[in-house]
Amino acid sequence: MSSILGAPLTAPKLPRPMILDQRWENLTFVHWPVDASSVAHMFPRGTRPDVFADGVTYVALVPFEMHDISLGRTPAVPYLGSFAETNIRLYSVDDKGRHGVLFRSLETSRLAVVPLTRIGLGIPYTWADMSIRRMGTRVEYVSKRRWPDRGLRSRLEVEIGEPVEPTDLEQWLTARWGAHTRVAGRTLWVPNQHSSWPLHRADIVHLDDDLLDASGVRAAGPPLRALWSPGVRTQFGRPAIVA
Repeated sequence: MSSILGAPLTAPKLPRPMILDQRWENLTFVHWPVDASSVAHMFPRGTRPDVFADGVTYVALVPFEMHDISLGRTPAVPYLGSFAETNIRLYSVDDKGRHGVLFRSLETSRLAVVPLTRIGLGIPYTWADMSIRRMGTRVEYVSKRRWPDRGLRSRLEVEIGEPVEPTDLEQWLTARWGAHTRVAGRTLWVPNQHSSWPLHRADIVHLDDDLLDASGVRAAGPPLRALWSPGVRTQFGRPAIVA
């Protein structure tokens, strides 16, 4: 099977030039179902909520570690190279059939990333005090927002289980090869590529999160099973105008 509902399971060829190279490590996906009509107004022109065969779309809380960021094919930037992030993301598709994600917020512990990505790519990065601790098979992600909306918190602790074969829905949610964003009145597609996620079952031990509510997205049911991954290396290509 090469696609699910038109969404490719492997990354299309990345447009050149490559603009970013990085690793995403120690990552957990927590997903909730969402009524697509309740979030349609959040999507930029030329895009809409991506809906699975069950008739709903989804929202995700995704904390992880960022490592070894480099610009193009240059060596990794020492200061920007390793830090924690947590994103709240919706699932998008555009009029050309590109299936991606739409970020509602991205917490980062690296202040310099915030203005660069907000201004350059229109991606809603925020500055937070963050930590990630791995204790054997347990991982704890903690974040407290510094700017904007100071004080928003998120704490997730999971127990990593055995490797799993993802369901069709889990493949559809995790095989995403770009992000939609809005910059200077234009909708952009920012493409990326990486290998398939190696996935493990992750049992939620503790979840106390302000970020989902702050995003304006309301879950329409309980979370799916959580998934943990040791990570992948990913590259980003040249953005394209959607509308």
